Amino acid sequence: MNLIIMLIVGGILGWLASIVMRTDGQQGMFLNVVVGVIGAMLAGFLLTPFLGGAPITTGAFDIKSLFVSFLGAVVLLAIVNLVRRGSIR
Repeated sequence: MNLIIMLIVGGILGWLASIVMRTDGQQGMFLNVVVGVIGAMLAGFLLTPFLGGAPITTGAFDIKSLFVSFLGAVVLLAIVNLVRRGSIR
């Protein structure tokens, strides 16, 4: 059950990050889920120790962990855009 919730939340966070980074038209639902989940893992390893709280991948769904996971998804999309296009946008 925790995996299903993480996939749903990852999809929503990936979708919101793609709207912020203006890549929503280029991604489908599957890529939004992938970006959200990988961004959450990236944030869990890199940002959570600095900002505190528990990573969303451990099942903590509070506002701080959701925000940090969203930041991780935005950073992931910025890195992908930088490699693909040479600019963050």
